[in-house]
This record gives sequence, C-alpha cells and structure tokens, in this order.
Amino acid sequence: MNWLRDLSLVYKTPLRITLLVLITAVLLTAALVLSERDELRRDLIGHSAGVARVLAKTLVEPIVHDDAWRAYEIISAPYHSAGGDAAAQAAEVVMLLDAEHMIYVSTRPTEYPMLADPARIDPDYASVQKAVADAHGGEPTALVAGASGKLYIVLPILSDGVELGTLVMGYSGAVFKPRFIALAQRAALVTAGVLALLLPAGWWFGRLVAQPLVDLAGAMGQVGPRLPGKLDYVPRYRGRDEIGRLGLEFQRMLAGLREKEVLERQMIASDRLAAIGRLTAGIAHEINNPLGGMLNAISTFKRHGSSDPLSTRTMSLIERGLHQIRETVAALLVEARVESHALTHQDVEDTRTLVLADAQAKAVQLNWHNGIDAPLPLPSTPTRQILINLLLNAVHAVGQGGRVQCHTALQDQRLSIVVSNEGEHIPADKLQYLFEPFSLLSREGHGLGLWVTYQIVQQLGGSIRASSEPGHTVFSVELPLKRSDEPQVQSALVSG
Repeated sequence: MNWLRDLSLVYKTPLRITLLVLITAVLLTAALVLSERDELRRDLIGHSAGVARVLAKTLVEPIVHDDAWRAYEIISAPYHSAGGDAAAQAAEVVMLLDAEHMIYVSTRPTEYPMLADPARIDPDYASVQKAVADAHGGEPTALVAGASGKLYIVLPILSDGVELGTLVMGYSGAVFKPRFIALAQRAALVTAGVLALLLPAGWWFGRLVAQPLVDLAGAMGQVGPRLPGKLDYVPRYRGRDEIGRLGLEFQRMLAGLREKEVLERQMIASDRLAAIGRLTAGIAHEINNPLGGMLNAISTFKRHGSSDPLSTRTMSLIERGLHQIRETVAALLVEARVESHALTHQDVEDTRTLVLADAQAKAVQLNWHNGIDAPLPLPSTPTRQILINLLLNAVHAVGQGGRVQCHTALQDQRLSIVVSNEGEHIPADKLQYLFEPFSLLSREGHGLGLWVTYQIVQQLGGSIRASSEPGHTVFSVELPLKRSDEPQVQSALVSG
C-alpha cells in the first residue's frame, strides 16, 4: 500500500472525498432500507392482527358445534379468495388448534393434518408453543420463531371467558423479499443519481483544494537544486486561510533567500577584490620606493656619467622599462579625482576621438550614441577614464572588421553607460574573475583596464555589470549623479 500512501494529493484528496461520499450513500441507503423493512413488518403485523381478530370471532360457532369443515372454510376463504385481505393471502399457513394445542384444521391439510402435533411437523413451531401456551386475554401475539425468521401471529379464541382454541397465522421470511427488493432498487437508483452529482463535484473540489499544496511542494522541492534567484513561485490560491498564508510565507522566504544570495555574492566579490586591492596597494608602495631611487640614479648617470653610446642606449632602455613599471603601479593605485569639472557632452565626444584611432586600425565599426545634453554632476576625468577603458577593451576584443556599440544616457538620476561588442564569448565561470587585476582573459596590455574601471566605478558609488553570450558581450555601468557625504561602496554584479 506504499503506492497509495505516496500518491499525490491531486489524486488522493478526490479519492478520499469519493470514498467518503460512497460510504455515506451506502450507509444512508442501508438505513432507509432497514427502516422501511421494519415499517413493512409493523404494517404486516397490524393487518394480520386485525384479520386474526375477525377470524377468531367467526370461528367461535364452528368450534362450539365441532364443525371442522365450516372452520376450514372460514380460515381458507380469505387465504384463497381473489378479493381477500392481503395480510391473510400473504400467510404461508393458517392453523386452528384445539384446547390441547393439536391441529384442528389448517389451510394446508396435507402438510398439517388434523389432530397432528405441529411441533413435530415444523421444528420452528416448538418455539411457538410457549407463546401459544401463554397467549391469554384475547389479544394477538407476534413473534419470530427459529432460525428461518418466520413470523407467527398467535391469538386465543375465547367464548364467555373459556378458551376454545388458538388461531396461528404463519408468514415466511420471504414475504418481505419482493417489496424489500423493490425498495432497494429505488434506493439504489436515488443513490446513483446523488453520486452522479456529488462525485464530479467532489473530484473537482478535491483537486481545487490540493492543487495549491502540490504547486507549493513542487516549488519547495526546487529550492535545493535550483538557486532561489532562478525560481519564480506565484501562488494560484489567494485566500487568507492557512493554505493562502503558507503560499505567501513561501514567497517571502524566496525573496529573503534571493536577497541573501545577492548579498553573499556581493560580499564574496567585495572581500576578494578588497583583499587583492590591499595586497596590490602594499606591493605598489614597496615598489615605488626603490623605483624612484633607480630612476634618480639613471638620471644622474645620464647627466654626469660616461658618454659611451652603448651605455647611454642601455640606460635609456632601462629607464623606459622602469617608467613602464611605474605606470603599472600607478594603475594599481588609481583614485578618482573628484575635483575635475562636471561631465559634459563634449567630454563624452572626446573619448570617441581618443578611441577612434585604435578602432580604425582594426577596421572596427564604432556605433555611437551620446545622450548627454547638459552638464552632469559627475567628475569628468574618472568618468571619461571608465568610458575609454571599456571602449578600448571592446575594440581589442573584436576581430578585424568587427562592430562596437556605445550608448550613454541619463536614466533616473543616474548616468548609464552601455558598451557592447561582437567579440568572443566569455564563459560564465570566467566572468566572476573579469574585474581582477592582471586578468588572464586580457589578450592585449597588462590586464589592468577592467580592474581600474571597477575601482573608479566603486569610488564614484556606482555599479558595473558584465554579460556575455556567443557573438554579443555587454558591459553596463551606472553612476549616481548625487553622492552622499559618506563613501559609497558597492560590489560589481557580474552575470552570465
């Protein structure tokens, strides 16, 4: 029976309702049939008692005159007559007993002959003898004798207080069968009609009750294997009862899990990038000290040292290398210069001019949309640096003759920068490392462009996102126009 226990509520609830309706219908039908059967028995006993009284009065004279034939005609007349009483006609046998309780006459003389002991003929009659012996007072007595269920009506025949004999009317248990069958058939038809109406309604109601729970169970089962952020549960049932509140609470739980998941990703990204930032800042400061000394030494050597061409050329190569190291270290220590003027339409256009040479060298098509019409309360220098880094990164990512799109606009008091390219798809497992310094995803340069961009965006209180699919990679930046007095630190949200 495990399969029944594990059956879905969508089927289990309607089946239980159906079973309850069936049991109720059967019990009601049985109660009605039994009640009708008792009513039929009472009616039969009442009619038989009336017939017995009439026969008892009529039989007094034949018994007094010892006219057995007349007595036989009297008890047989209603039993065989077409217009006789139904209670008498239903009797299996009618016997007239004498004072010694022997058969005087009967309606079936072959089976119950005169002067015979009825107890020897019919074993059930042994249980009737006591009622015959105790029957006094001229009132009929009804009893069910033996295991056969036969009904007997016993009435003493009295004349001037003297008992002349006893009238016994016996009814077979089958006398109720035709009417009982007819009653059961009618009850079965009524029950079938009621079931035909109730069962579809019960099935529909059961599914209606169980479906919200089934949906909720299915959604809860997906919380484990699926991330809450990718699970969308909308309860069908909007009631205020326990099921409705359960669905609403599950929705709130999912919202809390989504928020927790986002915060965890932000915290992990922030902690990782902060640790890398502290490490690189410490390394950069340690490098800058000896680097400055070496550059000063080279400058002194070039002014006062040997004029040997080979030495001079060698020192120039070393100096260029050290300057490149200084630029790399400076990139790691980048800071947003908030003292620069407000961002204007021309500032954005200048970045296009700066990037255009790199784009033309690779025959890259640069689609441009500048939605900045009026000056914005944003520092122009770091904002332009963000735009230049994203554009150069996009130009380097696309192949020869590719296409890069840039869209800048003001949306809800935030500057929106969207740069997309048709370069190679970046897998989702590598997107999370995209904004780390010296990224292995960089094909050109030292891999610090996106790191620098991320740092500037963070210092400006904005957010940066990256998404990638085959043939289309998008970087989106949002910078708030109004900054609070307290420093704003927001993690980059990287999505695949």
